[in-house]
Amino acid sequence: MQKVRKGEELNEQPLKAFLQKNQLISDVESVLNVEQFSTGFSNLTYLLKIENKELVLRRPPKGAIKRGHDMAREFKVLTGLNKGFTKAPKAYCFTDDVEIIGAQFYIMEKMNGIILSAKEAKKRAILPDKFPKIADSWLNTFVELHELDFKSIGLGELGKPDGYVERQIRNWSKQYLKAATEEIPEAQKVMAWLEANQPKKYDYSLIHNDFKYDNVVFEDDTWQNINAILDWEMCTLGDPLMDLGTSIAYWSMATDHPMILQGIPSPTAMEGNPGRMELVELYAEKSGRSIQNLVFYYAYGLFKIAVIVQQIYYRYNKGLTTNEKFANLNQATRLFCTMAWQAIQKGRIERLFT
Repeated sequence: MQKVRKGEELNEQPLKAFLQKNQLISDVESVLNVEQFSTGFSNLTYLLKIENKELVLRRPPKGAIKRGHDMAREFKVLTGLNKGFTKAPKAYCFTDDVEIIGAQFYIMEKMNGIILSAKEAKKRAILPDKFPKIADSWLNTFVELHELDFKSIGLGELGKPDGYVERQIRNWSKQYLKAATEEIPEAQKVMAWLEANQPKKYDYSLIHNDFKYDNVVFEDDTWQNINAILDWEMCTLGDPLMDLGTSIAYWSMATDHPMILQGIPSPTAMEGNPGRMELVELYAEKSGRSIQNLVFYYAYGLFKIAVIVQQIYYRYNKGLTTNEKFANLNQATRLFCTMAWQAIQKGRIERLFT
């Protein structure tokens, strides 16, 4: 947690009136303390402390490209999940009245537990023999999500599974070109390869699209249970292997490029973690799914992350955000595109620079 960044403050009086209207507080004169979650590179997330309660507010970042920052849709997803999935925060209320804080937003419960960032893992000095259990709990939750009966909780119309893969390749390519700030030859090569090598047949399920350690909350340091999955903004119906591809793209290893380990650190690179191939094999075993076209899904995951960080860098480059941790994200974009092209060239998902 940190103090609210300059330019990202909340208009407190209208916000308190909204909280009272939705029966989350009793008095608009109550003292409100606001902190900002420092992790994450996308939607802005705040902790509201008021009347001995802790609430979480989520809103789009300033200057965001509209696609992917739809708070109404994210609220709808959580509301549906609250009907039949125990690992989603309770969603309280939503508004598209931008006069309140300058953007649409929603309020949800704060989930208590451990969010396992690289910083948190190092602070806890987690021993290597603990990471297999951590990975196992994480994977079990991932499989549980992919097996969810989404129709029974009212999310059957959330997305259009037919043509999902084709749309993803087309849309992420378009988004990259729209946010590009410099020429990256590997990006062009990856986009062309993904277009030409996409699978034509695939399963579909509810997918999260950003499932990684810092988006789940572990109950405690026994690492046996996960209380909640966070950040549902990209949740939809689609190919679960696309979801897996994104997750293993985030799953950095000690043998990866030093810039990845330094610039976007992850506890997955610490000693004791399974590698990406082992993770894929474990997912296949737990889910019963056959994993084919693995390089395609991994390269797709890397390219998608490249686009996401490029969109954030685009906002920084245009002066729409002052967060200095975004200053070098263009280099991360280039590296993720290079990693994707290396994976394609070498036909594997590990040892990309050896």
